[in-house]
Amino acid sequence: MHATLPFLAATDFPALRRGRVDTLQVNLGYKCNQSCLHCHVNAGPKRTEMMDGDTVALVLEVLRVRGIPTLDVTGGAPELSPHFRQLVSAARRLGRRVIDRCNLTILTEPGHEDLAAFLAAEGVEVVASLPCYSVANVDRQRGVGVFERSMAALQALNALGYGKDGTGLVLNLVYNPQGAVLPPPQAALQADYKRELAAHFGIVFNELYALTNMPIQRFGSTLVSQGGFKGYMQLLRASYHAHNLDTVMCRSLLSVDWQGELYDCDFNQMLGLPARVGPGLRPHLRDLLAHDGAGEAIRVADHCYGCTAGQGSSCGGALAAA
Repeated sequence: MHATLPFLAATDFPALRRGRVDTLQVNLGYKCNQSCLHCHVNAGPKRTEMMDGDTVALVLEVLRVRGIPTLDVTGGAPELSPHFRQLVSAARRLGRRVIDRCNLTILTEPGHEDLAAFLAAEGVEVVASLPCYSVANVDRQRGVGVFERSMAALQALNALGYGKDGTGLVLNLVYNPQGAVLPPPQAALQADYKRELAAHFGIVFNELYALTNMPIQRFGSTLVSQGGFKGYMQLLRASYHAHNLDTVMCRSLLSVDWQGELYDCDFNQMLGLPARVGPGLRPHLRDLLAHDGAGEAIRVADHCYGCTAGQGSSCGGALAAA
């Protein structure tokens, strides 16, 4: 694995400051039942890092004390955490919006047969990774058989009411490009996904998020190995749009790793670039009990051009029309 921070640390990316934090994005651990080529977390079945129960309890305390309205749960496959359901249920009892970033195939794993029903009962918003509506492209990026299992999982979610009008059960899909290119315009791609998935599988969903691949961890290392890192960074820089700066996710989000340490986004988490919250050099969840993090400078590096290139990219998809 090639480290990419040495290629990214020196930057002329504009300075940013955080506003009010309205989303706490919590990574419950890097263990996953898949190993995807584009994964910026380098997650996989052999990873062992998992958040413990005390840290999960602290997440809930921070949500309560700070009044943060949205809990965004990610991984790895966050559902593999033994504390996943406890965290989700407790956050919902606090009245928080809960997002589960789901790889879909976890819903078909042994021991998780009732997971979809649990998510529906708790009113959890599902953000599901589906890098294409083609079996060849999905299996190439995520592994043989993943597409078929993903279709089965989406059909199960639809059967529970996800993605359907009037149910309140939100199902959003996530697209990542196959290589070192920017995603196509999100609105047009969403129309393609809706048409193809409905026609061939009877699947419906709410929105499609088109995300830019970040030049870090597994994807960044592959670019270095193939000699494409410099060219990809040139593409991101050449596609920079300043208007995306107002709505990049780090302005209103804090990322929490499995140990409870704080970062401006999960990309900075993977690069080991801690956020600035309070006086410490390695801020932790417990620091949010005394400091709200608003107004602090955000740690930037060259990978930030990935969030501001073209139509922009965030955990909620494109930031603007391309």
